[in-house]
Amino acid sequence: MSIPKYKADNYDIAVIGGGHAGVEAALAGARLGLKTIMFTITLDWVGNMPCNPSIGGTAKGHLVRELDALGGEMGKAADANTLQSRMLNRGKGPAVYSLRAQIDRRRYSEYMKHAVELQQNLDVKQAEVVSVENKEDGWHLTTNLGADFTCKTVIFATGTFLGGRVYVGEVNYESGPDGTFPATRLSKSLKELGVPLRRFKTGTPARVARDSIDYSVLELQEGDEKTVPFSFSTKTPPENKVVCHIAYTNDDTKEVILKNINRSPLYAGVISGVGPRYCPSIEDKIVRFADKKRHQLFIEPCGENTEEMYLQGMSSSLPEEVQIKFYHTIKGLENVKIMRNAYAIEYDCVDPTALKPSLEFKDFDGLFGAGQFNGSSGYEEAAAQGLIAGINAAMKVLGKEALILSRASSYIGTLIDDLVTKGCSDPYRMMTSRSEYRLLLRQDNADERLMPKGFELGLISKEQYDEFLEKKAEKEAEIERINNTYLSPCDALNDVLIQNETTPLSTGCCLADLIKRPQLNYKILADFDKNRPILPDDVCEKVEIEIKYEGYISRQQAQINETLRLESKLIPDDINYDDVYGLRLEAKEKLNKIRPHSIGQAGRISGVSPSDISVLLIYLKGRS
Repeated sequence: MSIPKYKADNYDIAVIGGGHAGVEAALAGARLGLKTIMFTITLDWVGNMPCNPSIGGTAKGHLVRELDALGGEMGKAADANTLQSRMLNRGKGPAVYSLRAQIDRRRYSEYMKHAVELQQNLDVKQAEVVSVENKEDGWHLTTNLGADFTCKTVIFATGTFLGGRVYVGEVNYESGPDGTFPATRLSKSLKELGVPLRRFKTGTPARVARDSIDYSVLELQEGDEKTVPFSFSTKTPPENKVVCHIAYTNDDTKEVILKNINRSPLYAGVISGVGPRYCPSIEDKIVRFADKKRHQLFIEPCGENTEEMYLQGMSSSLPEEVQIKFYHTIKGLENVKIMRNAYAIEYDCVDPTALKPSLEFKDFDGLFGAGQFNGSSGYEEAAAQGLIAGINAAMKVLGKEALILSRASSYIGTLIDDLVTKGCSDPYRMMTSRSEYRLLLRQDNADERLMPKGFELGLISKEQYDEFLEKKAEKEAEIERINNTYLSPCDALNDVLIQNETTPLSTGCCLADLIKRPQLNYKILADFDKNRPILPDDVCEKVEIEIKYEGYISRQQAQINETLRLESKLIPDDINYDDVYGLRLEAKEKLNKIRPHSIGQAGRISGVSPSDISVLLIYLKGRS
């Protein structure tokens, strides 16, 4: 039965989805002055965390800092709802320091729901969008109740709702995450439009009752004594309110899973979607790493006012009774009670090579994609794309140039470039190893790299930008002072140097040269630096990193300068690569498909060789 339509409202930007990508996209569009609407299947789950109750982690913490520097909301929301904060990888170099925080998932969702409700220029509507059509007066979105909205631009941020199907053993049914309604009719509409969809899969562990766990036999994991906020605007660092615990699987766990592996929909061939390579289910871990004696799992609170505990590292799609059996084999979980069972969810997403670096579709003017719709995984990856899609939808309406972040500028730029240039055969996850410039793309300097751009766009306030400039000036002045400060040898100083297993001084030495010694740091030498000013901790951290790694940073900056030279050589949109004499057949096919916007992007396409780039440069020179 066809539903009668009625004419609803007109908008500059429509965002389909109220998850992490949708929230950032909607806020960005509205904050840039565009009339925006955000559709969500249920208002009770805006900014929901259907999987991990955490924000950040390796490389993901970088994304949150960058998002904040550009004017996004995730960092502020995380700081306001932190339960426990830890800086990961402190034992390694500063390039891979990554902030991770346990979050009160319900309060985080409430925070984000209120943020979008209060935002000027933004309407929030609970509705299922069932079709999208391109007409003369713009894009038309129709809801399940027949409302017809006309929009200049549309951002798809559908998460795992699009064509969602949940799997638990032999049972499967249409569903979004956490028992919500899926968006099935929209999938059909997108296919009819010609959008290249495919199936991906992800999963989540069980949530269990707090009082059914024996904590006395588990490893304790506390937060950092001194916490660090995600947002550059947060004045008071978050407090640690809870502890987490660590447990391990064993041979009995392995035996239960292997005995029932044929009942896993993944191994039974029932699931066609491709799962995340770097976040496999426990049955996948058991099979793929058969020689491993045990696997680690983290027991994490879902919030202060709930008894639900999250079992990180134990996602599964095995039948419920099998889940109960294998959880009970784990020390400390022998009597654990499952409150929500683990499940796998299969969903539709787009081939991201169909998108431009602006996240706009190449073949559908005014349509954008963000988050899991683009083939990525993770809240942070979704939020980062949502912000860029929201900014660029606004730029599209305003007739301004799109914001395209280079790989050399940010992890956000790396994430988007990887997706639209290389594509992904499984859900994409950000890692520090994906960036060739990670020594410069540290989380501590995200403000210096991106806040000027956020201010220029209008997403960073004048007050916050002035604070940033003040701190930057303090850092630069302190580095200059240190480079012009010399310490004379004395017994007290040499005793400290010997205690730290480094050579004592026989003559005067520049303070900067001492800080560069691997055994020393800015803090150790503070007592001998009589003119040292009192500076904020984050400024001190930047000073030490930039002095200690000065040579490496300079070398990487030179590499970036060469990269930017190639990125600045833009390729005309109307080029037909079949007409470029000398290109290999594979290169023509790949270039015609990806349609790179610059020589730099073209060089990163798999199947395009350096000789192809040389041919292309000669061709473009002849055209100019």
